[in-house]
Amino acid sequence: MIPVPESKQQATSESDAPSCDSSLVHLERIRQVQSEIVTTEKAQQMAQFFGAMADPHRLKLLSALVKAELCVCDLAAVVKMSESAVSHQLRLLRNLRLVKYRREGRNVYYSLADDHVVNLYREVAEHLEEA
Repeated sequence: MIPVPESKQQATSESDAPSCDSSLVHLERIRQVQSEIVTTEKAQQMAQFFGAMADPHRLKLLSALVKAELCVCDLAAVVKMSESAVSHQLRLLRNLRLVKYRREGRNVYYSLADDHVVNLYREVAEHLEEA
């Protein structure tokens, strides 16, 4: 075992995050992972997506839309928000392709964009229930 420098020991005791005892680089693993790492552009898109999912109001809207297609006024009633606030949040979710809408006469009905969004929402909810 390689001795850990005193400064490294102090840093370890100050945080709960485990770290390497030495700066040994595993080149084969790095090469393997490096070719698969997400591009900066894709990472920015994903960050924007997760940013949208980080808002409790938007998550409440998504939780309602997992259950049923709803119009703006029904969504506003179920999540206890104004129609204006709901419309604003839906616009953001629509721009990120998380929800879609259809018109029926004067009403606009929203639903989740596809099964990926439904599955993502359900997976996160199930994961949190396990904890």
